[in-house]
Amino acid sequence: MKAFKKYYFLLMLFFSAAAFSQQTKERLPNIIYIYADDLGYAELGSYGQQKIKTPNLDRMAKEGMKFTQHYAPAPVCAPSRCMLMTGKHGGHSYIRGNYELGGFEDSTEGGQMPLPEGMYTLPRMLKNAGYTTALTGKWGLGMNTNSGSPLKHGFDYYYGYLDQKQAHNYYPTHLWENDKNIALNNPVITVHKRIDSATATDKEFNYFKGADYAPEKITAKAIGFIERNKDKPFFLYMPYTLPHLSLQVPDEYVQKYIGQFDEKPYYGQKGYASTKYPLSTYAAMITYLDDQVGIVMEKIKQLGLDKNTIIMFSSDNGATFSGGVDVNFFNSEDGLRGLKMDIYEGGIRVPFIARWPGKIAAGKTSDLISAQYDVMASLAELTNQKFTNTDGISFLPELLGNKVKQKKHAFLYFEYPEKGGQVAIRMGDWKAVRTNVRKQPNAAWQLFNLKTDRSETTDVANQNPALIKQFNAIQQKEHQCSHIMEWEFLDPKFDIKNRKE
Repeated sequence: MKAFKKYYFLLMLFFSAAAFSQQTKERLPNIIYIYADDLGYAELGSYGQQKIKTPNLDRMAKEGMKFTQHYAPAPVCAPSRCMLMTGKHGGHSYIRGNYELGGFEDSTEGGQMPLPEGMYTLPRMLKNAGYTTALTGKWGLGMNTNSGSPLKHGFDYYYGYLDQKQAHNYYPTHLWENDKNIALNNPVITVHKRIDSATATDKEFNYFKGADYAPEKITAKAIGFIERNKDKPFFLYMPYTLPHLSLQVPDEYVQKYIGQFDEKPYYGQKGYASTKYPLSTYAAMITYLDDQVGIVMEKIKQLGLDKNTIIMFSSDNGATFSGGVDVNFFNSEDGLRGLKMDIYEGGIRVPFIARWPGKIAAGKTSDLISAQYDVMASLAELTNQKFTNTDGISFLPELLGNKVKQKKHAFLYFEYPEKGGQVAIRMGDWKAVRTNVRKQPNAAWQLFNLKTDRSETTDVANQNPALIKQFNAIQQKEHQCSHIMEWEFLDPKFDIKNRKE
């Protein structure tokens, strides 16, 4: 009888442990967040793109949920990345613009303004929940030589670019792995070098090619991280540089498009690398990005992690405007006004796809008004973390179709100190915009009804004075003085010209 009781006790202990293990596994799904760079709202097939092939991301949308009113928190790289990592909007974020340090050459690599040590970040929050964390791609929030190293902000491992200026070149001499310089098999090139259109040769175009393509190396490191951590919960942040300029991609991808478009060579006259086939190369870069997403999805499936992994995909801002890219040809923004660096819809409305088989219903489209600074709150709820110091609202109920009602933003706030100083507020169907505020502190609001005017063509501010009063109050409430005067354009405390030393 004693032997039976002992056996019964051990049996119950085993099943209890197994049940707990299963609950833990379900409670802590693997999380992969894939971040494109300068990808326009309509540059994926699932968002209406007709000329560029993106079968893997289109499949991801069919197997998950596609958002139609999702926003990057800023219209350029570094601030969007900071706000994604910290859950703050542009009026509260530590980093609000692309504050460049150093130069383009290896010897002057300095990165961007670094995050200060101790900041509460998304990976740090997930580490507290028991996750192993990794970054593979472009960081843009500081260097290994200062407080901005990813290792100081919650990442257990990283590989890729630290400096976004270095990321202008897809064939760099090196990438960074856990604060160490890792050499690549590529020559030293000046990526912004122009070539003479009258005498250009294939050799001159080939100057911008190398042996080791950075995104391929980055994907390989991501796959290695997944394989090493397949038996425990992991968070993998994958901020690819694609399709950010320069126009560089392996020839076999360009060949998929050559002959489909009427195109002329790009000689570097607007910056970035020259290329013989700019339209084909740009399309090929997006298709290459799509293939990387497919590689990750296939690896997750092979390892049996499909049903316990949520994969999200978005872009850091709208499509670019220079360097040989023709966004009009590709209808990159589907009629939305503005591009990268603009706080109009084309600069900040971005694709967002989330897939989690068995949890997120397949083939769903959401028109929930949301922003990337909601991601941290959403993952806090997903992993049972308490996180209240944020401008975000969890969109997890929307993803999972919970009976719990999805909370909605009263407004989204955008503040961008560059390109003259810009502010925007999305409140329901209304979108208010102020531009050139640095030179014109009393610049008037422009007001658009996005329900009837998604392209922001008709300013109806004069007909809605009560709304303008609300937007003024929101701006005053949401703006906090920046820690550097270069970003303080709404309530400047310093007169640089007349400042006394």
